[in-house]
Amino acid sequence: MTDANEGESESTWARLTRRKVVQWGIAYAAGAWGLLQGLDYVTDTFHWPERIQQLSTLALLIGLPIALVLAWYHGDKGHRRVTRTELAILTLLFLLGGGLFWRYEHTSETANVAASPTTTAPAAVIADHNSIAVLPFVDMSPEKDQEYMADGMAEELLNLLAKAPDLKVIARTSSFAFKGKDVDIAEIASRLNVAHVLEGSVRKSGNKVRITAQLIRTADSTHLWSQTYDRPLDDIFAVQDEIADAIAQALQIQLKGGSVDRREGGTQNLEAYQLYLRAANALNQSSKSSLDAAGDDLKQAIKIDPNYGRAWSQLSLVVSTKADYGYLAPREGYEQARQLAQRALQLSPDLAEAHANLMYVHLTFDWDWAAAEKEGQRALAIDPTDPWALQTAGILSYTLGRSDDAERQLRAALVRDPLNNYTIWNLGKTYYLAGRFTEAEAVFRKLLEMAPDFAGTRGALARTLLAQDKPEVALAIVQQDVNEGTRAVLLPIVLQAAGRQVEADEALKALIAQWAGTDAFFVAETYAYRGDHDLALQWLERAYRQKDISLVGIVGEPLFKNLYEDPRFNAFLRKMKLPETPWPAT
Repeated sequence: MTDANEGESESTWARLTRRKVVQWGIAYAAGAWGLLQGLDYVTDTFHWPERIQQLSTLALLIGLPIALVLAWYHGDKGHRRVTRTELAILTLLFLLGGGLFWRYEHTSETANVAASPTTTAPAAVIADHNSIAVLPFVDMSPEKDQEYMADGMAEELLNLLAKAPDLKVIARTSSFAFKGKDVDIAEIASRLNVAHVLEGSVRKSGNKVRITAQLIRTADSTHLWSQTYDRPLDDIFAVQDEIADAIAQALQIQLKGGSVDRREGGTQNLEAYQLYLRAANALNQSSKSSLDAAGDDLKQAIKIDPNYGRAWSQLSLVVSTKADYGYLAPREGYEQARQLAQRALQLSPDLAEAHANLMYVHLTFDWDWAAAEKEGQRALAIDPTDPWALQTAGILSYTLGRSDDAERQLRAALVRDPLNNYTIWNLGKTYYLAGRFTEAEAVFRKLLEMAPDFAGTRGALARTLLAQDKPEVALAIVQQDVNEGTRAVLLPIVLQAAGRQVEADEALKALIAQWAGTDAFFVAETYAYRGDHDLALQWLERAYRQKDISLVGIVGEPLFKNLYEDPRFNAFLRKMKLPETPWPAT
């Protein structure tokens, strides 16, 4: 029995050899191995995505049985015609191979999407190779007195590189979110979705400064490039320009980002520049005291250098932010912001941020949608990826009921600025006004996790929960809010929704006493939710006279749905030149 089996086995081997199946198999394996080795070298040299190598390996594995079938039928010179059996086998193998490819792609995509937060990774989950975050430089000086120079170095590099075509540079708001925090490169890369990180340090000693910069590939933490510069401090801008140009050119070689242009609207006065940097840090804190300090610093910078266009533009943003938060009366604040933005554009016509500031004034105060859109187009023509211009365009879009446009614009802003709390909040509001409450809740909960103290998040989440008929949960969220204004605005509504009418009436009295003179919109919301059309419309008219900024969010607001069939409400929307059918989802 053993001899017979061996003879049969030997006969099969002879047939495989005669038909050259073995030879084809060995040749195919050797060729595939060589191809993969070459691909590995090329992938590493040019920093191609690892996915190319994975897909190539899968393709070669699928090709092996196809090659063996072809060898079986055509390895022997006596078999040249393609038979039906061969066609059937090849078709089956190709179908199986295609199915494996689809399965692999689908599984990988699903895993990547599941692993990435929807709020911070709106674009591709695989980082673009030509993407970089410039982290805040560390002040290594013994006296720790060079923080603003360190920040200025990072910001100058960031803005230089942002001008390079085909190079995605993360905006300051997101890259500076890691300032002073012990976060490893892998986590930074994951949260910002970048393939490279630039970090560095500044150390001053006497009249000399040492600046070190290094470029890191985030996939494996490889240091691709590093350099140390020792220079005198006689002319800090010359030093900064020299280093910035050298680093930009090195990055251009490594990342093929294209040419760079120096920013417009800057200053050559060191004192004015440091004041500008200090104001930028204060602006991000958004408290009344920090905004006041930012405004004082910018006014002093402008006094030193009256032609400092970026300082004028930044001051415009500070003033409009103060008007947003009620620290300035709307007419005073937004008019002043308008004049400051116009002055910035007189000095530097190609400042995208100044056009975006003017767009914001047209949107929030003038309610001139056409003028706002025109300024937005100008800003994005100068810089199509400017996060502030994209965010403001998104707000305009949801104001006009164009939720799809708003989502696209806000997600585009998050590509450059993925940790910007304001942009994430506005994305959640876009979903809320469009009736996509599950998505809105996910965004607001994620934002609450990222920035627990960010103003307005709990209020927005409570509105979303109420729209999903969860009044008790909404009430709990409102009661947890440390912001007195948010509690005052929403308590009359969520208490009534929870069936606590007496407490709701008391909360409404408190709301009117506190906010009637400045924020009539919130009182109108409460009466609209109660179904009192007359009082709701009266308070809406008062909000209109007050130039209440909250009116830009009326289209799609679920709390007004009781007024939808009232012709007087539609007349009010027409007066504001807003869409009259804002609630397709609700």
